[in-house]
Amino acid sequence: MQGFVIRTLITALGLWVAAALVPSMGFSSGWVLLLAALLLGAVNAIVRPVLIFLTLPITILSLGIFLLVINAAMLGLVAAMLGGFWLGGFFSAVFASIIVSIVSWFASTFIGPRGRIEVIYTRRPDR
Repeated sequence: MQGFVIRTLITALGLWVAAALVPSMGFSSGWVLLLAALLLGAVNAIVRPVLIFLTLPITILSLGIFLLVINAAMLGLVAAMLGGFWLGGFFSAVFASIIVSIVSWFASTFIGPRGRIEVIYTRRPDR
């Protein structure tokens, strides 16, 4: 449960950074931001794998670049499903999905496979 909450907060952080950097993206409140993070996690877990499988030939031909379109579509789907979350258009969704992916990737480097925050301690050898 703790890992789920941490990953949802990481996604919310990515959405918040994207809303700050992409002018045509925004949220009406913080609760909508958290709800969008939850919904994006659900959409990425359920719909995204199906789309990736269905568009596998296009993804292979484009050397994976088509995954940006799929990520933008998932963000657009969340914006269409959730009132209070707006997204300006396709290119705004692409830029926002890139920002959310980068922020999530960076923040997830501090999270272990079980969803716990990992801290690495190093000791100097005694001389």
